[in-house]
Amino acid sequence: MLSVFKGRLLGVRICLLVSVLILVLIGIATIYAEAYPAEPSPISDTRDYISCYKKQWVFFGVALLGYFGINCINYRRLGAVSYWLYGFALVMLLYLLAGKFLAAKLGIGLPFAHQSHGAYRWIKLGVRGVSLPLIQPSEFCKLVYILALAWYLRFKSNYESIKTLIGPFALTLLPVALILLEPDLGTSLLLMPILFILLFVAGAKIQHLTLILVMGLMVSPLLWFKLHDYQRSRISSVLLQNDAFCEKVENTPWLSKLLVGKTFHARAWKQGDGFNLIRSKLAIASGGGTGQGFRKGPFIKYDSFLPEKENDFIIAAIAHQWGFLGCLVVIGLYGIIFLCGLAIARNNTDPFARLVVIGILTMFSVQVFENISMSVGLMPITGLTLPLISYGGSSLLVNFLAIGLLNNIGRTRPFSVANKLLSENDRDGWNGIRI
Repeated sequence: MLSVFKGRLLGVRICLLVSVLILVLIGIATIYAEAYPAEPSPISDTRDYISCYKKQWVFFGVALLGYFGINCINYRRLGAVSYWLYGFALVMLLYLLAGKFLAAKLGIGLPFAHQSHGAYRWIKLGVRGVSLPLIQPSEFCKLVYILALAWYLRFKSNYESIKTLIGPFALTLLPVALILLEPDLGTSLLLMPILFILLFVAGAKIQHLTLILVMGLMVSPLLWFKLHDYQRSRISSVLLQNDAFCEKVENTPWLSKLLVGKTFHARAWKQGDGFNLIRSKLAIASGGGTGQGFRKGPFIKYDSFLPEKENDFIIAAIAHQWGFLGCLVVIGLYGIIFLCGLAIARNNTDPFARLVVIGILTMFSVQVFENISMSVGLMPITGLTLPLISYGGSSLLVNFLAIGLLNNIGRTRPFSVANKLLSENDRDGWNGIRI
């Protein structure tokens, strides 16, 4: 176990791990405050935050084991089996969709396929009648997707022309489609930025990426009408926050149908699809510069004031207690993780390792940006959690596996590759990697 702390870039890797642990403890402290507020609410809670708090400690312990476990495996071996891991993740996603189809069409429940609010995103296991924590395959799919894509892009011949980009897009669109059908809009949208960043870093031509992006923007209006009404409403929430715009939508039937898929009523939206966003903004604003204090404030005391405050909107609970300064600390810690990751990438000459690091950093960065932005109304509400802080076992484990991979790559001696393993057009090795 102590071998984790041996090897190269020790200072960078310790700084990385300390930042991660502080973020986890901030998340646990926030859930603790929700479970044991300074002034207990006289109203019975609708969520069992005490249970969430206790479970998060267990998830943290399992995640630490995952961190040490993945450091016992040479990261290059993970690359060699990445396609198998990717295929297994797809099988799990297909299993969930089969459970959704059988339940909807035949009324047959598929074992282990768990649904909540109409979504089939979780695998539910049990031992002798005792239910184990739910497993979310889409969370694990993010990490194995990064491994598989990085393994594919390690050779320049796999991205040097427009035709060779079919492979990376096929690797991406398969899980995107399956996750979107669960439905899970947030996770499915996360994979596309990872694809474009890795293609750019690998050395794909800018004109090819621009062409694909333009084509995607042209097709997106067609995909809009395939979304569920609640998904459209969440995406449109960025515009619907404005009272004047709400009034216009309410008085314009075609615009109402376009944005939310049904007749729009501003009051109903504020009490329904827009409720969480409005309450999140109020919680953040009421925190001010330094916050209400640990375990204090109405949004901590009353559960109904801020739904999902242990998960999607946990940054609002942090801002409510510790204010703008507390949020700056959280963002600063994420910044340290990003800088440590870049240092690890720059000090490794293995293209696969570099791409894995950049993929993981992109995954974290997009999730942090989207989660915080949606909590203040700058981005659509997609359900992406705040990495390392939000409640959830699968999410925390995958995050620690990802950080463990960064540590694994950082401590491993750079890999020297012979010319014969490279593309014929890339004899010098790494001239395609943009780092």
